[in-house]
Parts: sequence; C-alpha cells; structure tokens
Amino acid sequence: MFRPSPPVIHVAAAFLAILFGTLGCPHACAESLTNRFTGSPKVPWQISADTVDYDAAAATYHARGNVIIEKQTTRLVADRVSFNHKAMTASAAGHVVLTAGSDILTGDRLEMDLDRETGVVNDGTIFLRKNHFYIRGQRIEKTGKDTYRAERGSITSCDGDRPDWVITARTVEVTVEGYGSATHAVLRARDVPVLYTPYLLFPAKTRRQTGLLIPEVGYSDRKGFSWDQPLFWAISDSSDATVYAHYMEERGIKAGLEYRYALTNGAYGAIMADGLQDRKVDDGTSEATKKWGYDDDGYDRPNTDRYWLRAKLDQELPWGANAQLDLDIVSDQDYLVEFREGKSGFNETRDFFLETFGRDLDTYDETTRTNRLKVNRTWSRSSLNGDLIWNDNVTNRRWEETDDTLQQLPFIAFNSVKQQAFDSGIYWDLDSEYTYFYREDGDRGHRADLYPRAYLPLRWKNYLSIEPSAGWRQTTWRMDRREDETPDRSTYRQIVDARLDLSTEFSKVMGSPVAAVERIRHSIRPRVVYTYIPDQDQSDLPDFDTEIDRIDEANEITYSLTNTLTARTTSAVPTATPSTKRAESEPAGRSGDRVQENRVEPQLFDYSRFCRFYLEQTYDITAERDDDPEPFSDIYGELEFNLGRYLKIDSDASFDTYESHFSSHNVAAAIADRRGDRLWIEHRYEKSESESIRGTLSVRLADRLTVRGEYERNLLEREDIITGVGFLYAAQCWSIDCFYAEEGEDNRFSFLINLTGIGGFGE
Repeated sequence: MFRPSPPVIHVAAAFLAILFGTLGCPHACAESLTNRFTGSPKVPWQISADTVDYDAAAATYHARGNVIIEKQTTRLVADRVSFNHKAMTASAAGHVVLTAGSDILTGDRLEMDLDRETGVVNDGTIFLRKNHFYIRGQRIEKTGKDTYRAERGSITSCDGDRPDWVITARTVEVTVEGYGSATHAVLRARDVPVLYTPYLLFPAKTRRQTGLLIPEVGYSDRKGFSWDQPLFWAISDSSDATVYAHYMEERGIKAGLEYRYALTNGAYGAIMADGLQDRKVDDGTSEATKKWGYDDDGYDRPNTDRYWLRAKLDQELPWGANAQLDLDIVSDQDYLVEFREGKSGFNETRDFFLETFGRDLDTYDETTRTNRLKVNRTWSRSSLNGDLIWNDNVTNRRWEETDDTLQQLPFIAFNSVKQQAFDSGIYWDLDSEYTYFYREDGDRGHRADLYPRAYLPLRWKNYLSIEPSAGWRQTTWRMDRREDETPDRSTYRQIVDARLDLSTEFSKVMGSPVAAVERIRHSIRPRVVYTYIPDQDQSDLPDFDTEIDRIDEANEITYSLTNTLTARTTSAVPTATPSTKRAESEPAGRSGDRVQENRVEPQLFDYSRFCRFYLEQTYDITAERDDDPEPFSDIYGELEFNLGRYLKIDSDASFDTYESHFSSHNVAAAIADRRGDRLWIEHRYEKSESESIRGTLSVRLADRLTVRGEYERNLLEREDIITGVGFLYAAQCWSIDCFYAEEGEDNRFSFLINLTGIGGFGE
C-alpha cells in the first residue's frame, strides 16, 4: 500500500532520542520499580541479585552481584544498582548493559533522575540493531525532558574497535522533534581525517521531516558535470513532496517537483513535474543532431522549453466505484530518451509507478503518450467502466500542421462474465461499449457496439469437452464529420458468428528426482476450435480501429497443444503434538484422569507451475477453397521455464512452415547461483524488421567485490546501443560503486560511495 515517502532521519539525533527515551522513565515507572523492590506482586518489573539491602537513613535500596532488572523488552544488567525512592534517583555501575528491544546500551556507569527525566552515561556505547549503528561518547547526558548532549562522541555503522569509517564531534546537542548541532565534526576513514566542518546544524525529528537528501553527482558528454540536489518536504502526516534542482554544466538547471499523498487505503496519488530552459538545441545540422539530438526519430528538436508532467491517482468513490487518473505529457520526443536516468528520470519514475500503483508508463521512446481518466464499478458477475482517453502525439502536436491522433472521449463499457441462464444448461456473456472518437483533424463520430454470446457446454464422459457457441454483434455509427464527405452519417452492421470448442486433458502424477519436490504433475491439453464469421462488405463503414470497425471473414480451424508441469512441495511438515482430552467415562464438572492424545496437523502443500509449453496453428478453410497456396498460418509457440532464483526462461516464436524460417522469435533468460552471480540476456527478432540482443552480467569475484557489465546491440543495423562495465566493492559498513557506459555519442561515468546508515554520495 502506498504511503508518502519515508522520513529523512538524521541518525545521530534520532538514536540519542531513542536511547534516552528508555532512560527517561516517568514518575509512575519509578513507583513501579519502588514497588518491585518492596515486593509488591502487582507490577511487571522483575529483579534478581545476589543481595538486596535497604538503607533506611538514606531511603535507598542497594542491589549487588549479578543484578538483573527487567520488564517486557527492557532489561538492565549491572554489578551494582542503587535506587533512592524519595529522591527518585537511580544509578548502575560495573559492566552496565541496558537492552531496550533489540537496541543495546553499554557503559561503566549510568545515573538517572526519574523526576527530572535526566540521566548520564559515562564511557557509553549504544548499538541500534535496525540500522546497525553504534554511538559512542565519553559522556552522554539527557539535560531535560527533550534535550540531550554528548561529549567526545562518535557515530559509525562499522563493527570492531577500529571502524572503517566514523564521524567524530567534540559536542553534539539535540532537541527531540526540533534541531540539533555538532561542533568540530570530522569524517574519518580508519584513522585518517577526510572531511571537516566546524559547525553542523541538522533537524532532529524522529518522524518524517523536511531536509536535504543525498545529491547525485556525475558527468556525461551531453550534460557535462551535473549535480542533482533533492529537498524533502514533510507537509503533513498524509502528504509530502520532493523538490529537485538539477544543475547541468552544458544544459542549464532542470527544476522538478514530486508531490505524494495518501488519505486512505483507496485514496492516494503522486504528481510529478520537471522542466528546463535548454541551452542546446537540435536545429537539424549534423553536428547539432549528433551532440544534442537523436537521428532515429525523424524530427529535429529546435525548442528550448522542455518539460515532463506525469501523475497517477487512485480515488474511492461512492457506491463502491473507483477512479484512476494517469497523466503523461512531455514537451518533445527526445526528453525521456535524454533524461532516462537520475532521481527524477524516466526509469525511477516508472519503477515507482509500477510498485505503487501497478500501472506502467509508455516506453521512453514512444512519441504518443497515453492520458486516461477511468471510473470503474464492479459487481460479482459484471462491470461498468468509463474512460476518457487522450493520446498525446508529441511529434504531431509540436511539429506537424495537422494532428489526426485518435481520442476516445468517452469510452464506456458494460461487460458480463460467462454465467448460467436461469437453471438451464445454456450460458451467456456480454460485451458492450459506447465510444465517441475525436480528432482535431479527420473523422469524428459515435460508435455503439453490443455483442452477446450464448454457450452450450457439453461433456462426453470424462474424456471430451464440447462447447458450441454463437454470437450476435450489432454495431452502429453516428458521424459528426467524415473526410470522404459520405452523405450518410448513420450506419449499422450486424454479424452472427459461430464457434465450436473441443478440448480434453490427460495428466499423470509422478515422483520427483529432486528431493525438495514431492510430486510432479504433467498435464497435456489438446484443443481444437472452429470459428466461422461470414464475409460482409464493410468498405463504406467508418474506420476508427480495426478491432471492431473491421471484422474479418473467418472459416478456420485452430488447433493447439498445451503441456504443463506443476511441482508439489510440502509447506508444513505434520507434527504430532500432545494434547489432553477428558476420558469419555469422566463425569462432567469433576476432575479426573486425562487421556494423552497425539493430534496430527493437516498436511499443507505448495503448488507451482515450473514449465509450460504451448503450440498453436490455424488452417484457413476459405483460403484453401480459393486456391491460396498457403492456407496454414505460422506455427506459434511459447515456452516458460521457472526454477526459482536459479533459472528463468520466457520465450515465444512463430515459424513459417512454407519457407522453413522463423518469422519471429524472442527469448529472455536469467541464470543465477547461490554465490550471487547472475546473467540476464534477451534476444529479439522479427523478420525484415528488427533484431537485437541485450544483457547484463554480474560476477562475484570475491566476498566483497562484484564486477558487472551491460550490453545492447542492434544486430540488424550492426551498431552498439549501449556498452557499460563497472564494479561494486561492498564492505561491512560501506560500499563503492563505479560504472562507465558508452551510449551512442554519449559517454557517462558514475561513482557512488555509500556509508551504511548514513547514505551515499555520487550518482
């Protein structure tokens, strides 16, 4: 479920606040501790020690030797603990270990004033497991209810007494939910000082907060030196924003804004926009196109005003309806190609939209961008959808005199799933829609389509499924404008079609050669479908889209074969657990002997399809009757193979049986091992149209060192699209990532240093 962006937590301040949140026990807590020392059985505090004495004159309890005081997830261990119940002070000394949840405080001495909510830790270390963070100091002091001070402090996420990196400061002062400051802060690599600042001011909020994020820094031929600085703005508990200032030496400053909100589980959204006044243009000259444009789209890019607006919103509506809004408006055909990378680039935006909303964007090189407002209402057997769809053709809008891009304003569809008609053996479904097609230049008009279908499913024993069906499609058009000046503005068409679906399935359950898999089920499903659609002259009808406006004649048989392999694994091993049961002869209401019984839990299984192989071909009866020499279609096949994280293959192909040649084939494979090596490769081919190969490879040379590469080539044009190589060195508490890529005429280098728990610097 989407929520506004996570908080920007300044680690030192937040961790000190967490520490003293445990030390700053309120008065009621102290009373509970007092009661426990006096032996009250009504409180949850527990204490154990070798000896516990009470000094009446000093009103102080003294616990000595292996002292343990604990309550729920809080546990204090020390050699000695003293508690003055009148002054409400407590101290612990000798091997002090305070555990709060998974966080640990160690020190030589701990002193607390429970009334004033103050405390001091001497020679203390705090370990916060969530971020694997250590905070050390000669003296860490809680000076007030929400204020803290650390002297001679240090912060690191590295294990060991000699950390790889550490930030030291002379003093750190913090106000919870306010601000903090550090004096003479130094970043050290081992014992070598790297960066120094005499004074550092930072927010110290444990909740989402406004503040600067880690910048991205890089260099490329097209942009020159670049610095992308984001600022996070915590607007409220239900909304936040990020502002970007992206300086590019060659191009100027690209400003951006991302706004996110989440009102309820069904009402949330994200709106993003960025733009710049570009210093460089593609005016059509060869040098300008080579350096500042792209020569594969057929258009120049003379504009300097450049922008991209995108948004996705989900909203609950009354009566169980839902609305979705998708916006994608870009200034020119090169913008998304040029700004694919980076914090506000196309790739980051697309990944965020897919993860948060489950809806994709058009590809970065698609010049027609889809904008949609959708309202949906779903029932158990039917649904109602209303869309406003605006296809923004960037090149037509920007560079052409006319724009014949087709819009659907609105599109309304009512559909019913296949269901039984009363108590009969007949089933039916329904597809219906109304669309108003709009163009700035070209035909405009209304179209309504009604397509009910009736089915009669039959079965011969357990061997054969037979399902004849018939559909009656009725379509009407009402035109507002026709370019061919046809006088008849209203037209109507009806088509009756028939289909016969025959299928069966054979299966066998076998043992598995793999120990982790208990059984394998192999199923084979042959299927034959005969389709008949009569030939009908439709040349005088409007033609907005070929799916409905042009229904092709069909008199054909399609036969297919599906092979599926499914693995069964045991998800929970049955265990015999002892339970007690009263003997049947025991009278109710009295205790008697108990009969011990073993109860076997039901066995649970997981099923996963790890292989699917599908083949299909169509025989055109009409083509054969018309002496067409090629009545058979290409053989189409799909292969899916999935062995979890180790091997995944997804492929499809079309084979021309007359020319004995593949018309197209596409295959993508991912191979990985337990060590962390991974190869992903994809090959795509379409006869006389395109052929390309691309892949990524990462090899773990050592525990800490991984090399990686990226390659993409247009095999048809015999030119490389992208070639890149880099390495990642990941230590326990820091990493360095370097990558160099050549992409067309642009060469770029990225360099990122990441300090675990603090963040990274670079791009």
